[in-house]
Amino acid sequence: MLKQYETVFIATPVLSESQMKEAVAKYTDLIKANGGEIVYEEDWGLRKLAYPIQKKTTGFYHLIEFKAEPSFIATFETQYKRDERIIRFQTVAMDKYAIAYAERRRSKKSEAAAPAQTNE
Repeated sequence: MLKQYETVFIATPVLSESQMKEAVAKYTDLIKANGGEIVYEEDWGLRKLAYPIQKKTTGFYHLIEFKAEPSFIATFETQYKRDERIIRFQTVAMDKYAIAYAERRRSKKSEAAAPAQTNE
């Protein structure tokens, strides 16, 4: 049975825009290749870190919400550990409350973006 997960990773700030897109594509493709499905994806961009990691003070944050088999998570996180572009990651299994919260957050975000587009 597929469970819903949320993963956030921080990529090293020395990556170019295309290298960052390539890193994201690697993980979304990995999820799809293992029978998972992408529910939602969000690029949070370059942000300041709370504390230096590997002597870096900023990093590219990216969120992926997905459904996958629980057995896939270990494989997925091993790929993060092997990737020198990724400086931190966290994958969390979402319960029904977290899923409902994420859906509300997404709908608010799309409502906020919609009026801005009609004014143009």
